[in-house]
Amino acid sequence: MKTRYAVALSMIAGGALGGAAIQGLHAQAKPPAYVITHTEVIDQAAFNEFSSKVPATMQEFGGKFVVRGGKVTPLEGDAPKRVIVTAFDSVEKAQAWRNSAGWKDLRPLRAKGTKPSLAYIVEGVTQ
Repeated sequence: MKTRYAVALSMIAGGALGGAAIQGLHAQAKPPAYVITHTEVIDQAAFNEFSSKVPATMQEFGGKFVVRGGKVTPLEGDAPKRVIVTAFDSVEKAQAWRNSAGWKDLRPLRAKGTKPSLAYIVEGVTQ
């Protein structure tokens, strides 16, 4: 009978310890980051050339498009002409992409195809 209690108590303690360890690991994880870009296309051909080359620059940093154009419906204020949202695993990876040679090489082509844009990184929330 005592063995059953010891086994049951060990299982409960192991479950509690495992749960605490998982909670600690989640607390250490960095939140995701999103690069938000507002822009307006002024030369469609140049923009098409630029936008077709962007995914290759993000690959190394784990970037993925969440929103890439589409209809913008304003809720307050003026809506941008075009919105791009790109997800990264962390702010550091998003910043590393924006500082990368691949991205910097595309900037002249971007400037030819779009008006100066607004871009920023937003740190996401982990749950």
